Amino acid sequence: MCPLKKTVLLKVDPEDPDVKAISKAAEVLRSGGLVAFPTETVYGLGANAMNEKAVERLCAVKARPQGKPFTVHIENIGSIEKAGCEITKEAHSLIKKYWPGPLTIILKCKNGGKTGFRMPDNVVALRLIKEAGVPVLAPSANVSGETPPTKAEDVLRQLDGKIDILLDSGKVKVGIESTVLDMTVTPPAVLRRGAIEEKDLLRVMYE
Repeated sequence: MCPLKKTVLLKVDPEDPDVKAISKAAEVLRSGGLVAFPTETVYGLGANAMNEKAVERLCAVKARPQGKPFTVHIENIGSIEKAGCEITKEAHSLIKKYWPGPLTIILKCKNGGKTGFRMPDNVVALRLIKEAGVPVLAPSANVSGETPPTKAEDVLRQLDGKIDILLDSGKVKVGIESTVLDMTVTPPAVLRRGAIEEKDLLRVMYE
């Protein structure tokens, strides 16, 4: 993979991001480029899930083994049904309580597989995903094993010249990665501890 000359940095207002900046980043995503963007937890690195070369490049940039699943970031619940995945009663309860927010839910799909979904609580992220109009894979914007970035400078320190665009809206609100809950097993299992406590998830599911 040949490195880019330089990553394009676009500063955007966290509450009212520039439409042109979002449109430019969305077009790059659709065409197979890599775009780093803020969420409420950490900065994510977005790629078009439908573009095989983009996914391969995402794995290479993060130094992540191919085959290890990525979470799909969405801006509405309808995207889950479009992906052919089932929203259980317990999942509905969690979605109602915690989305948009720092919770990743892994659900069963009709094809026998499973997919992780998250709806970030961030205006920039949601508008970018909506504008892109494609399923967006978005792991943290860092090399695997390194500290997930909470501001744009952290992203550039590791990935400058390796990704196409970075949307900079300043420091993120939460600074802790999302909690990952696997709902394809019984009982549901927390695969990664994060911003939401396991006891709170259990209370919402079974109250």
